[in-house]
Amino acid sequence: MTADSIDLGPLVDHHCHGVVLDDLDRASFETLLNEAATVSPLGTTFFDSMLGLAVRRWCAPVLGLEPHASAEEYLARRRELGVMASPLLVTGAGIETFLVDTGIGDERLCSPAELAEMGGGTAYEVIRLEALAEELLHNGIGPADFAESVEEALHASSAVAAKSIAAYRIGLDLPAKPPEKGALVAALSGLPSSADGRYRLADPVISAWLAWSAIEAGLPLQIHVGYGDADIDLLRAEPTRLTPFLRATEQRGVPVMLLHNYPFHRHAAYLAQVFSHVFIDIGLAVHNTGALSQEVICETLELAPFGKLLFSSDAYALAELYYLGARLFRRGLSAVFDELIKGGEMTTQDAEHAAALIARDNARRAYDL
Repeated sequence: MTADSIDLGPLVDHHCHGVVLDDLDRASFETLLNEAATVSPLGTTFFDSMLGLAVRRWCAPVLGLEPHASAEEYLARRRELGVMASPLLVTGAGIETFLVDTGIGDERLCSPAELAEMGGGTAYEVIRLEALAEELLHNGIGPADFAESVEEALHASSAVAAKSIAAYRIGLDLPAKPPEKGALVAALSGLPSSADGRYRLADPVISAWLAWSAIEAGLPLQIHVGYGDADIDLLRAEPTRLTPFLRATEQRGVPVMLLHNYPFHRHAAYLAQVFSHVFIDIGLAVHNTGALSQEVICETLELAPFGKLLFSSDAYALAELYYLGARLFRRGLSAVFDELIKGGEMTTQDAEHAAALIARDNARRAYDL
């Protein structure tokens, strides 16, 4: 058997972002390639990484180049194709459904509808709690009316899920019960704003209340965990810190999705096993670890039930990240299952069943798609 012998079929990408359709020079491309803010003047290039190798190995042929074309050749071909490069890569990913986090304030990103059209699929919105709350405050909603305004917005939204970035703002020590409204009003009353009247919510009470508000609205709650840009304190983004919150929310029956999880993917797999409402993915980690991503997939499957693992690209800005997230996930999961089949640990039918769950059926069930 080859590393692609188990066919995952079309994918549901349960967490992703829009792409940039404009032409990009090398500096702009590399800045968007991973979680770093810029290429280090003390380093070489982000093409000198597992992710860079993966772009040259797997994305180059999609754009009509030989595998392992040089970075210079790849970027020249990308500029030559212009706006056609992104549709080639997104379509090649084989994703039928996109759940798009629209909370990043980057005007360069295409809309969910444009992304769906590009990939020949369907798109749904995931509403980012902090972005929603900050926009309400910017629009003049006061502390006394904040809670009701957020609750009304969540109930009125067509989004299929909410997302918390508490990991970036205060860490993952979310409490086992929602904060009282009085504490919320007090926290909001002390918030400073920037010169243009914008707010950045980084308060434990506010972050906790927002996460609980999604649970109480019955919206599946995505929570950023682990690896991210330099704004995150990685140790405070370790998923077992959520244990009190997960114990308290389990009885509500609202799915909680732990996103990314690397390098804590084994911890997250444990949580998915012991809590009935917890689902996990390893999006972002797969394309960043490139050819070594099979090991991350294998380690995640040590404990994660097949019915609790979802596919996510967490692609942002570059269409390459959609293609690589899907291509490497298909390849890595198939290779892990192939080894289990060869060793007599599972049948081909078992593998096909598990692949369908992970590729799309788990997401369809959890998000009621």
